[in-house]
Amino acid sequence: MEPQDFADVLKAVRSFVRDQVVPSEEEIEETDAIPERLRRTSRDMGLFGYALPEEYGGLGLSLSEEVRLVFELGYASPAFRSMFGTSNGIAGQVLVNSGTAAQKDAWLPRLASGEVVGAFALTESEAGSDPSALTTTAARDGDGDDYVIDGAKRFITNAPEADVFMVFARTGGPGSRGISTFLVEKGADGLRVGPSDEKMGQRGAHTAEVFFDGVRVPVDAMVGTEGTGFRTAMASLAHGRVSIAAVCVGLAQRILDETVAYAKERSQGGKTIGEYQLVQGLIADSQTELYAGRSMVLEAARAYDAGEDTKLGPSCAKYYCSEMVGRVADRAVQVYGGMGYMRGVAVERFYRDVRLFRIYEGTSQIQQLVIARNLLR
Repeated sequence: MEPQDFADVLKAVRSFVRDQVVPSEEEIEETDAIPERLRRTSRDMGLFGYALPEEYGGLGLSLSEEVRLVFELGYASPAFRSMFGTSNGIAGQVLVNSGTAAQKDAWLPRLASGEVVGAFALTESEAGSDPSALTTTAARDGDGDDYVIDGAKRFITNAPEADVFMVFARTGGPGSRGISTFLVEKGADGLRVGPSDEKMGQRGAHTAEVFFDGVRVPVDAMVGTEGTGFRTAMASLAHGRVSIAAVCVGLAQRILDETVAYAKERSQGGKTIGEYQLVQGLIADSQTELYAGRSMVLEAARAYDAGEDTKLGPSCAKYYCSEMVGRVADRAVQVYGGMGYMRGVAVERFYRDVRLFRIYEGTSQIQQLVIARNLLR
């Protein structure tokens, strides 16, 4: 995208997020849903396809451009970005990286337009941090042209709304080399989505269990070749980890802005609390960590685009930024004092929302393993 065009996109998104999404956050929290007016405007702005190729109706942003856009999207409730994040990210990237021409033609334009919603069905009850241990199976139906999928997935983002699932299932022996990827459409016989999970935070972003009971799909529903599913999943997750790190930076900026505004207006002992040095120390620590996180994400995205680093940088960025935003939120509650513990106050809500970032798309402990093993290899 031309620099001026991208600058115009950033300006429009910033205005939309701050003028329309931020004022709707309490509504999202209370209704556990994104208002249709925000969904409709997001479609019109191309946000459902910002990371998908232009030839399929997306904006075709590089990762360096994407993270700058996500800094703006992350300024509001995480549920807003989640509405289209999976279609752009871990689900959509499965097709971008490994899909056939027919699969791309059939799904990417509809994902980019927001006509359909995608889900990434990898995690299981006993295969979360280590997805190579997954037990969902896809067995060839004798000499026929179908695979039959059996198993269950857990914590699948957008599952209640999804029109198409990228399903990872075992077609071979144990370990990562026995896993393949399949496209499974909503409404397939034997496919059932459980009720939305009741979560600590991030209301408006829905996850659920997904069950496969003899789900029959044709051979051409396989994405990539047999046995390449684990590699496909890891490629999507690496891209997604940089994007999640960018969300954390955007939300940390919002939390810090809320903190500074409160410190400037709240009085104790005859002066604003921002005049007290210990409060200033909390604010300074958050700004410093935010600065470091933003710089880390920009560098990780640059190296990813250049093909220099598609593993270490994404894990470093996701690990640091997801932990960083938790510390920024914690300090915000501390600056607010008792008010920071009250429902209806933005920093209390964000304190609950940010806790998930240290868990999904690879826990902090998994990122530590990825980082260390890459250095020791």
